[in-house]
Amino acid sequence: MPLPAPNPQIQTEAPVADTTAARPFVFEQDTFTFPNELVWAYQFDPATGKTTSSRRDPPPTYAHHCFVLARSVRQFFWHARFEPSEPALADAAYHPLVRRVVARNPRSPCAPERRIVFPGYSCLREFSRARENVLKGACGGAWQSYFLRSHWRMILPVFRWQEAWVASGLAQAVRHGRVPIVHLVRFPQLTINHGIVLYEVAAAEPGFNFTAYDPNNPSRPSSLQYDAAKRTFFFAPNCYWAGGRVDVFQIYRNCLY
Repeated sequence: MPLPAPNPQIQTEAPVADTTAARPFVFEQDTFTFPNELVWAYQFDPATGKTTSSRRDPPPTYAHHCFVLARSVRQFFWHARFEPSEPALADAAYHPLVRRVVARNPRSPCAPERRIVFPGYSCLREFSRARENVLKGACGGAWQSYFLRSHWRMILPVFRWQEAWVASGLAQAVRHGRVPIVHLVRFPQLTINHGIVLYEVAAAEPGFNFTAYDPNNPSRPSSLQYDAAKRTFFFAPNCYWAGGRVDVFQIYRNCLY
């Protein structure tokens, strides 16, 4: 399916730099095994569409990190290299390596020779399964999910032509291997306020179907659809979202986002 042609009179975002990855993003290799835990348990009534919630008991120990994990996944994809043939290190030795990765630019990849080497593991998925506590302690605090430079955008009105522009840009970014990070929101309700990473796109009449890494659901890929006829995004139902329309912004993209 051809990408919709953008209207040069309504362009609102700066051009994307060339951040093409050296290889495709692979869910089974390039994601974390542990989730961003939920504070609430949700129940959805399909007859009425009503959502109810209750606090989880026991309470989560690793919550409000969805944007931290989404950002960190891309930083590992762009700035880290795993060497399974080398001997593994102690946790104390991996902690500063993780900190170096998440200190790198989340908006642009580094040169291959500048990647930070993680010995003893073949990929991030394997490393996160074995060193979960190291990653949780070094990737960043929950406050980093709240204080993002891009959060200002969600308080402004969202127009359908803007979502058409976003969908076109996201499809091009995914096809060029740029694994865009997006903010899903329904402001001012905030029934959803979440970050995911897109890594595949397919034509799906009348729009696109994006495949995503969702930090809340790391066991399987998630789906974000764009309906070109309605110029609207729809996020598939899951354990914390009943499914339906969402507003979408690409984040970790430039100096404003």
